[in-house]
Amino acid sequence: MNRDRGSATVWVAMATTVLCAVFAVVLAMGQAVVARHRAGSAADLAALAAADHALSGTDAACAKAAQVAGAQGATVVRCAVRGEIADVTAQARFGPYAPTVRSRAGPPGPSGPPELPGAVP
Repeated sequence: MNRDRGSATVWVAMATTVLCAVFAVVLAMGQAVVARHRAGSAADLAALAAADHALSGTDAACAKAAQVAGAQGATVVRCAVRGEIADVTAQARFGPYAPTVRSRAGPPGPSGPPELPGAVP
């Protein structure tokens, strides 16, 4: 009798198990990346919307941010408006993951390079 009979079946079963485990890890990493990107996009768009409506008041600006984040499949976790600058934190769920991302938006600063003190124009 040959003692190695059936050993190929064991090797194939082991290889299949390892490949399935690798595939599951890659799939989980992909879901985590997609969740992070969705949360980032929602936070960016919500912050822009809040900054656009900042002059209407904090409540109106944060309501607009929540509306925009909801349209992206996310929720606003935190919203603060100081002057014309909006600071929004959004959370997006995808699979078992729910990352939160913070984003700020507001008017641009002064254009051009900063002037050095005592520099002669």
